[in-house]
Amino acid sequence: MKIQLRPDDDIRVEKKKIGKVRVLILRAAKTPRIPVGVLWIHGGGYMTGMKEMVYMSRAMDLVKRFGVTVFSPGYRLSWQKPYPAAVNDCFSVLSYMEENREKLGFERIMVGGESAGGGLCAAVCMMARDKGIRIACQMPLYPMISNVDTESSKDNHGKVWNTRRNHLAWRIYLRKHAKEHVSPYAAPSWQTDYTGLPPCYTFVCDGEPFYSETLRYISDLKAAGVEASADVYHSNIHAFDLYKPESEPGATAIRRFNEWFESALERYR
Repeated sequence: MKIQLRPDDDIRVEKKKIGKVRVLILRAAKTPRIPVGVLWIHGGGYMTGMKEMVYMSRAMDLVKRFGVTVFSPGYRLSWQKPYPAAVNDCFSVLSYMEENREKLGFERIMVGGESAGGGLCAAVCMMARDKGIRIACQMPLYPMISNVDTESSKDNHGKVWNTRRNHLAWRIYLRKHAKEHVSPYAAPSWQTDYTGLPPCYTFVCDGEPFYSETLRYISDLKAAGVEASADVYHSNIHAFDLYKPESEPGATAIRRFNEWFESALERYR
């Protein structure tokens, strides 16, 4: 697959600096816009990646098919600054979206991301709840949320991401606290109170490191009375929808994600 890190003719891009964070703002060139803003956060294990990865993400369909406006933040990577730099950067962009709702024309704000971006999505939603910002729904796809080994992340030799890379990424992000009990803003799996968090949808494959923590997150949300669901696919390729979008699980995940989002626009206001 050729990785697309540039916009196509159906996307209009504005580059903006919000505080110290460089942000891409994506709007549809052809589809009528709707009053929904989405903060979409890129992956990369907290230590790599860039805001331009949004062009290969599920967020593109949200812009082109549904007409939402997407904010993609270029948060500080962990090799530059460890936690809490990344989550603070992402939350500052969310705060800007909230404070400028009327100017931006947003009736609702949603948050999504993949992998480490999914972990930041979950953390930002927790911060938003705690600080009184309402998020309509969250979309943390195969999120990286546990800094301690789970049943699926230990001894994992899957493609794209595995145990060795996972341990390295958490060490760089959390430094000396990599294997400790930390704030849920750092590793959302440590959350103990899931009440009041936004409705959630995700998908994950059964052979990747984040399989167990993803399903536990959904289970914890549901136990707290939060509407939450996950689709599971058979694969050992982390981010299979990005790297193998034409495969059977990739194509199905993309289709079901778009179907879920279409219904979410009606259900979550």
